[in-house]
Amino acid sequence: MKVLVTGTAGFIGFHLALRLLEDGHKVVGLDSINDYYDVNLKYARLRESGVGKEASEWRKVIQSRKYENYCFIRMQLEDRAGMEQLFGEEKFDQVVNLAAQAGVRYSLTNPYAYIESNIAGFMNVLECCRHNNIKHLVYASSSSVYGLNEKMPFSESDSVDHPVSLYAATKKANELMAHTYSYLYGLPTTGLRFFTVYGPWGRPDMALFIFTRSILEGKPIDVYNNGEMKRDFTYIDDIVEAIVRVMNHVPKGDPSWSGAEPNPASSKAPFKIYNIGHSSPVKLMDFIHEIEKNLGKRAILNMLPLQAGDVTETWADVSALSSVVGYMPRVEIEEGIAKFIEWYKLFIYLR
Repeated sequence: MKVLVTGTAGFIGFHLALRLLEDGHKVVGLDSINDYYDVNLKYARLRESGVGKEASEWRKVIQSRKYENYCFIRMQLEDRAGMEQLFGEEKFDQVVNLAAQAGVRYSLTNPYAYIESNIAGFMNVLECCRHNNIKHLVYASSSSVYGLNEKMPFSESDSVDHPVSLYAATKKANELMAHTYSYLYGLPTTGLRFFTVYGPWGRPDMALFIFTRSILEGKPIDVYNNGEMKRDFTYIDDIVEAIVRVMNHVPKGDPSWSGAEPNPASSKAPFKIYNIGHSSPVKLMDFIHEIEKNLGKRAILNMLPLQAGDVTETWADVSALSSVVGYMPRVEIEEGIAKFIEWYKLFIYLR
């Protein structure tokens, strides 16, 4: 199978591309390599994929020196002509769209980046899939869409009409756009609501990376809502396993779906939404203590109120995903944090 994976200089896309290559698939990776966070980490991920600094060239397809079935192209999703050309030439079977402008807090200061990448860019993905007979589009949504919801755990069948950040609003919009294309054109789409993904090669704007770096450097860490937060932390290997299983489960229309009592997670169209989480929220202070234990060093805590755009708790109901593809998260927080810190010390701290 030939797969386009967007966001392959990013955290999840990098890991997914390697897994698909190990499984024998042909992969084309795409990324804009923007400077939302340190591009050196993005280039380092690409080097692990056998692609070097030549990946900085726009629209040039770079063959991996490490994997014969992998090549990379630097391109923005917003580049309509480039996307149309790429789809027309490569003839993909499936697309996994993980490229997006990420980050809740950054959306408070640079909102237009989210409209350009997450709305206009995703529109190009949908149009290219529609016109090139893509058998299945899998795309990243986010647990952020649950917004002001307080019923726990979060279920895909719940309404998600009250986001608290523009980032979350664009991810909700992606789900609506995908459903429209599934309904109008029969394009099978599956949206995945990721819950706080962490692990080696993770993003430096995420809490685990920030806390680890600051504790090692003896700098204080900002702890919002005075530590009264919970997150459904999900290890990267569990995320990738779920994506691979979902790719192999192409959605079909649900004949029992009713417009009188509509389920937001399914449809008469070939459309599905799934949560991917660990389904066991961890208290923020317990998370910090686990980092301290692995580092052998105490954190300096800067206790702060809740920041705009944040929610106090996330908790994924993964029963739908489990029933359909047999998904069961396997990596507990103790093991996951230990693996991240082992990687961090080798790659970052001792570099």
